[in-house]
Amino acid sequence: MNMIDDTGVKETSATRTAYVSLREMILTGALPAGQKLKIEQLRGLLNTGASPVREALSLLTSDMLVERIDQRGFRAAPANKANFEEILALRCTLEDLALRQSIANADADWEERLVLTHHHMKKAAQQEAAIFEEAHKTFHMALLANSGSPMLEKFCAQLYDLNIRYRYLAAKSSIYPGRDVPAEHEEILDAAVKRDADRASAKLLSHYRLTGEYLSRDMQN
Repeated sequence: MNMIDDTGVKETSATRTAYVSLREMILTGALPAGQKLKIEQLRGLLNTGASPVREALSLLTSDMLVERIDQRGFRAAPANKANFEEILALRCTLEDLALRQSIANADADWEERLVLTHHHMKKAAQQEAAIFEEAHKTFHMALLANSGSPMLEKFCAQLYDLNIRYRYLAAKSSIYPGRDVPAEHEEILDAAVKRDADRASAKLLSHYRLTGEYLSRDMQN
């Protein structure tokens, strides 16, 4: 009985490891958007079995980062201007709602979490990209975490993840580094802590739309 349990734990661990690795490669573009994902190639790349890779790809289809292209095949979800604009529109709509609800429910604990996550994000900016990405998401989700709407927050988190690939693309633009992203974050934080819902929402949506403008210059439909 213990052998069966141990095997199940190992299989779950292998699937989780494959999932995390493949997700990271898709988000960062190491596995380009639209590329066919072949089980045999991926199992060699990840040094694991075919079953964990297949299960990980199935999980990633639920995340909308992978698409099934036939009964057994997969590909990294395509990235294009139309898809990005849909994600952007949904984020602006849902996060506007969630942020306003968070501010309406504002208390000292929430404000302290915002300040702390912002501080951690600033420190993480000096470290490797993966560490900053985690801290950046934590800050943005903290803005919404006081909404009192778990389903809304979950949808916002999923849209955030779908958007990450596009931010990596936007960051490759020669003009993107000239943007003062830290100042944008400071303005969002300041408005949220002061419980100015209109200004906080305006700054947050502007933050997202600026990324969209940079990306739209280089991306085709």
